[in-house]
Amino acid sequence: MKAFFGSMTGRVFATLLLGILISATLTQLVADLERQRVIEQQRDQHLLERAEQLVMATEIVPTSARSVYLSVANRPGLRLEVGTPQPLAGSPSWFARSLAARLGDGYGIASAAVRPASCDMPHQQTVLYGMIRTQWHGACETLNVRLRDGEELRLSVLPPRSAFTGPETDYRMTIGLFLVSIAALAYLVARMTTRPLKVLARAAQDLGHDINRAPLELNGASEIRQASAAFNAMQARIRQYIFQRTQMLAAITHDLQTPLTRMRLRLEKVSDSELQERLIGDLSAMQEMVREGLVLARSMDTTENMQMLDLDSLLEAVCADASDAGQQVALKGHAGMALLGRPLDLRRCLGNLIDNAVKYGREARVCVDRINGAARIRIRDGGPGIPAGELGRVFDPFYRVETSRSRESGGTGLGLTIARNIAEQHGGSIALANHPEGGLEVTLVLPEYYPNK
Repeated sequence: MKAFFGSMTGRVFATLLLGILISATLTQLVADLERQRVIEQQRDQHLLERAEQLVMATEIVPTSARSVYLSVANRPGLRLEVGTPQPLAGSPSWFARSLAARLGDGYGIASAAVRPASCDMPHQQTVLYGMIRTQWHGACETLNVRLRDGEELRLSVLPPRSAFTGPETDYRMTIGLFLVSIAALAYLVARMTTRPLKVLARAAQDLGHDINRAPLELNGASEIRQASAAFNAMQARIRQYIFQRTQMLAAITHDLQTPLTRMRLRLEKVSDSELQERLIGDLSAMQEMVREGLVLARSMDTTENMQMLDLDSLLEAVCADASDAGQQVALKGHAGMALLGRPLDLRRCLGNLIDNAVKYGREARVCVDRINGAARIRIRDGGPGIPAGELGRVFDPFYRVETSRSRESGGTGLGLTIARNIAEQHGGSIALANHPEGGLEVTLVLPEYYPNK
């Protein structure tokens, strides 16, 4: 859950959900308050009409029978009684002015200073699905009424006996459905909003493994199309830059081959055999560095097509070739999986790792198995290992551990760099560790399928 809300999708989802909840709550609250106001106004108008009818009807009833009539005619919310006038309020209320206007001349209507006791009792209305209660604000007062024949009456305008017209409604199901609906809507909008960003992020990740990947499709909103077009243009420029660099290295390598060949021919004429042997060794090292430099450049910009490979067959072939070349190589284990990759590049990667183990450890013990759906290839040698402080540096181009700088071991310091580049282009990884029983162990992990390779 923490990881989800830490992502862009989770943050957009939370923002939308809270925004919709706040907006819906405020809208519902305003609607309920407006509905309550309308109900209060309609009730006041209804009481006003009933008060007019009750006063006029009382006037035509004989004086001696008015008390009996009013005891029968009074209804909840409005009570008219025969009695002495109450002390007057400072100014007449809206209800008093409206009733006087309806009755016309000859009637005396005035607001009393004393209100009915029921006006001070709590009469609450529920709003926002019953979660909030508000006070009743309709008419509630006592009026002094004088009929045209001079008799004094007292009119009490009372609040409703209860704010509820029926049994209280259980809104839990309604609120639950509302929350589920807006949560689903917010999640869909969040997914739609962040999907193009995820596509761009995945494309940027894949670009580091395969510069020749297919360009992004230009679809979606205008801003997304613009960002995709800019990404495609950047990829094209990087690809062109790498291609030009590779071509430049290839040209340099080609041009160096001719003078190096002439130097070798001329060295054959050197009479001092010991000097001749040293010079030819240095020349061979130069030629090897030129070739390895070109291989390193090509390992970062290969045009070889991906195809399905049997990893076990590929390993057996690489180990057999190494054994035929006189190297001490042993293969154990079985991956039992097909691999999507570039055959020549993977052979070069495995060959470099095996050659490295044989050069510096005299032997290469290869063990292959499967772990978490990926192939794990461990190559262990019988050498002294590498100091812990230099395990990460051996992947740097042209870097070699000091103890390996000898003519017997050879090497240019590019083998592990090339192997790591090829592994990363296939979505894999290479790790080095000193084995507890001695020797250096190289672990190559290759996934069964890496998207967009």
